[in-house]
Amino acid sequence: MFTGIVEELGTVTAVEDQGDAIRLTIASDVTLSDAGLGDSIAVNGCCLTVAERTDTTWTADVMAETLAKTTTGRLDVGDRVNLERAVTAEKRLGGHVVQGHVDAVGEVVARTPSEHWELVEIKMPAELGRYLVDKGSITVDGTSLTVVEAGDHTFTVSLIPETLARTTLGFRAVGDQVNLEVDVIAKHVEKLVRAYTSTPSASSASSEEN
Repeated sequence: MFTGIVEELGTVTAVEDQGDAIRLTIASDVTLSDAGLGDSIAVNGCCLTVAERTDTTWTADVMAETLAKTTTGRLDVGDRVNLERAVTAEKRLGGHVVQGHVDAVGEVVARTPSEHWELVEIKMPAELGRYLVDKGSITVDGTSLTVVEAGDHTFTVSLIPETLARTTLGFRAVGDQVNLEVDVIAKHVEKLVRAYTSTPSASSASSEEN
């Protein structure tokens, strides 16, 4: 589990094509400081497992499902990526509950700069729209953000200077694709409500029997 608070920008140093998978190697500093084999690190919001490491890089195996559902397969040598280590019990939950399980790929459709912040509009698959509300949480490329305005097919977020400087969202251009993860709590609530409203109550069933 993660919080969506990006710890650093890493750099892709190698991408090994294995046909139905890739081996991705990333150079980093902070996230590598205490990383062990089997540890989880979010790369642009996608949870990957450390399979190998050196003093300056770590490598993860990326399977076909991840390549199909995220932007990870489009990474190339030299690309910068958002990195976050899995959260520990004593760490402050500065963002929101993030699983590192990408729901879909979105697209930056507009950027409106201001003097001290920037409004970014992102297109999303229509099926994600029901999970977003104004002032709710959304994860974009692993970054926990607050939704400014939630539409049926797009949403907007405001980026402060810190986010612009320390994450990939500072240089994502119109047309670029980004990983999206909606609030898992919203998905759980939807499933519970659907089950409750679609199941006849015990009293109704009893009345029908009588």
